[in-house]
Amino acid sequence: MAVERQQDTGAGDSAEIGASSARLMRLATYAAVATASVLILAKLAAWILTDSVSMLGSLMDSSLDGFASLINLMAVRHALVPADREHRFGHGKAEALAGLAQAAFITGSSVFLLLEVGDRAFRPHKIEASEIGIAVLVVSILLTLLLVAFQRHVVKRTGSLAISADSLHYKGDLLMNLAVILALVLVGGFGLIWADPLIGLAIAAYLLYGAWRIFALARDQLMDRELPDDMRARIREIATGHASVIDMHDLRTRASGTDTFIQMHLEMDPQMPLIEAHEISDEVEGWLREAFPGAEVIIHQDPFGVEEARAVF
Repeated sequence: MAVERQQDTGAGDSAEIGASSARLMRLATYAAVATASVLILAKLAAWILTDSVSMLGSLMDSSLDGFASLINLMAVRHALVPADREHRFGHGKAEALAGLAQAAFITGSSVFLLLEVGDRAFRPHKIEASEIGIAVLVVSILLTLLLVAFQRHVVKRTGSLAISADSLHYKGDLLMNLAVILALVLVGGFGLIWADPLIGLAIAAYLLYGAWRIFALARDQLMDRELPDDMRARIREIATGHASVIDMHDLRTRASGTDTFIQMHLEMDPQMPLIEAHEISDEVEGWLREAFPGAEVIIHQDPFGVEEARAVF
């Protein structure tokens, strides 16, 4: 009975953690869309005034940020829908699908920016009203810093792939804003016309790198890649830390959005009653849920020493 009470409390704690995570994720998506909207309008005005290809690159990045944030908003809302009859493992992979869409849009915009950079390299010209562009970018940096700090807090609390991918956009936006300021200073203040297309090229390369990182994260979730080795080692340490567990095997793990799935076989004394083996498994499951809040844990009890086919990895 003590074990049952412990499980009930753990389930209540998991539900409370889940509700808090969902609230944070929704707030992060709303904050991202609002910030991107402000930045798009400000940078559009600055690009019209300066006619800088570097500013155009920053505007395109913010536009993509806004579009990606809208996708994330919809994906997060769908991913947070509880498991149902058709989706017994939940809807967490909606986050990974959103990540793939983001990577595709970023890649397309990078190619367009490269074309603009090539045109400006062959037909360079001076930048006008560089002071206005710099002022707009300084404000953009301050707003983006606030958003990235909040997203970092949310990712730390929830482990959300969608918020993490969205944060990559805005971290890149910080670097790009600094790069564009440098371009405006070099061209407007020192007449170094070549700096504008050169920095635009660097921005396009960074966008492509960010697209690859987002694609890799989404691919890993869609392909049910195992959790990192340090997390698997922690799971093994917890499971074999029970005095009545002799060994374990066939550990399988994966992530889907903010959900974590853990499966394993525990090896125990062959003479142990089934009810006792069940209670031990429940205790190990409780420990794992404490270490990995919200995780779904499935444990199979095996008698130690029985020969059976096992996974070799």
